[in-house]
Amino acid sequence: MLKLILGGVAALLLAASALLWMLRPGTQRAEGSIAPDFALQDQNGQTHRLGDYAGRWLVLYFYPRDDTPHCTREACRFRDDIGTLGALDAAVIGVSTDSPRSHADFARKHGLPFPLLSDPAGRTAAAYDSLLDLGILRIARRRTFIIAPDGRIAARFDRVDPAHHAEEVLRVLGQLQHARGTPPSQPDGHA
Repeated sequence: MLKLILGGVAALLLAASALLWMLRPGTQRAEGSIAPDFALQDQNGQTHRLGDYAGRWLVLYFYPRDDTPHCTREACRFRDDIGTLGALDAAVIGVSTDSPRSHADFARKHGLPFPLLSDPAGRTAAAYDSLLDLGILRIARRRTFIIAPDGRIAARFDRVDPAHHAEEVLRVLGQLQHARGTPPSQPDGHA
């Protein structure tokens, strides 16, 4: 009986160590560092590169899976705030390891007006320290990066509450623009 209990405890400790190892932070892309380049296909088959967004702000958010409750909530919040983000001269891009077809279904179902990029091998997610690699399964970690017009990471969010994240991004984006002396434009075009 004691051997059975000790074996169970050992198995639990081994499982806990493996889980902690998988969730460990990797090499973090620090604020102020150059954002890693990418070339990924969206839900419509169009390839997007980081350079396509040079000269404007980019909200690049990584999420685990299409059409799951938290991922849907986060995407719909960005959808609902897309006009305000546009007024701040910011584009929004979602990235997960799901296929372009899955992204197309997800975007259509929820009326998402921004690109969802497919990163099936997880290379871009890994470059942004946003990949959870479970061996046979790779999923993006829920993280967001605000990339400045000069291609540098201006802010990163490692702990994301999907219900309020878009508001947090808007607030930080406004602060960043104010600190850089680039006030956001008004929706009517006046500064």
